[in-house]
Amino acid sequence: MSDDRSDDPAPLSRRTVLASTAAAVSALATPALAQGEPRSFVLVHGAWHGGWCWRRVSDRLERRGHKVYAPSLTGLGDRSHLIGTRPTVTTHIEDIANLIRFEDLERVVLVGHSYGGIVISGVAEKVQRQIASIVFLDAFVPQNGATIMSLSRQGLRDAVNAAIKRGELGIPPARAAYFNVNAKDQAYVDRKCTPQPIGTYGDPVKLTGARERIAKKTYIRAKGYNSAGFDAIAARLRADPAWNVQDMPCGHDAMIDMPDRLAELLLASA
Repeated sequence: MSDDRSDDPAPLSRRTVLASTAAAVSALATPALAQGEPRSFVLVHGAWHGGWCWRRVSDRLERRGHKVYAPSLTGLGDRSHLIGTRPTVTTHIEDIANLIRFEDLERVVLVGHSYGGIVISGVAEKVQRQIASIVFLDAFVPQNGATIMSLSRQGLRDAVNAAIKRGELGIPPARAAYFNVNAKDQAYVDRKCTPQPIGTYGDPVKLTGARERIAKKTYIRAKGYNSAGFDAIAARLRADPAWNVQDMPCGHDAMIDMPDRLAELLLASA
C-alpha cells in the first residue's frame, strides 16, 4: 500500500512557515491599524489641571496606533511658571489652535474637559476645517460672549472678584474630593493641580457657530459628579439629533477614574 494519502495536508516548506509566522507577528503588533485609520487626538484639560491628567488615556490611545497631543495650557501644569504672563481664554484658544496648525494636523478629534469646553469651542472658530470630531467631557458648552464667571455659581464669582481686588494671579484649585475623584487618586490629583490664571475668568469667548458645523459632536456626562449645570447641558443636547450624549458612572475627572472606558468612548466618537 502506498503511504501517500489524498486527504493529508501538503507538507509546508520552511519559507511558507517563516512567512506565516512573520505575518502573524505583524498582525499582533499593529492591531489598531487593522481596525481603522489612525487619528490625531488633541486633549484639552480643565481648570487647575495640566496635560498630566490625560496620561492614562493617552497611553491607551497611543497603544492602538493613534497620535495624541495633551498639552498644558499656558500658566497651568508644567507651564505654571508662566502664570505671571496673565494668560486668558484667548491665550488658551491660541495654545491649541497653534498646536493644530504647526503640527499640520488633519481630521482631529478635539476633546475638552470642563473649562476646556470653552477653549475647544473657541478653537473650532480658528481651525474648524481640521476638526473631524469634537467631544465635550463633563464640560461647558458656551454660547457667544460667555465667560467662566457667567457660567459659574455665585461663590466662585465672589472668590474671583476678591482675588482680582487683591491683585492675585490665580485662583487656588478645588480639592479633588469636591469633584468626587476616586479616593485612591485624590492625593495625586491634589498634588498636581495648580492655580487657574485669573485672566481666564472674565475673558469672553467669541463664537460664530463653527462648533455646530463640525460633523461629529459628542457630550460625555460624568454622572458621579453632582452638577446641575452639566446635567442641564446634557439634557439639552440629548434632545438635539446632531449630538451624541453618553454617560459615565464616575467623578468629574473621568480620565483619572475610568481611563479604559473613556478611551473607548473617544475612539467611538472619532
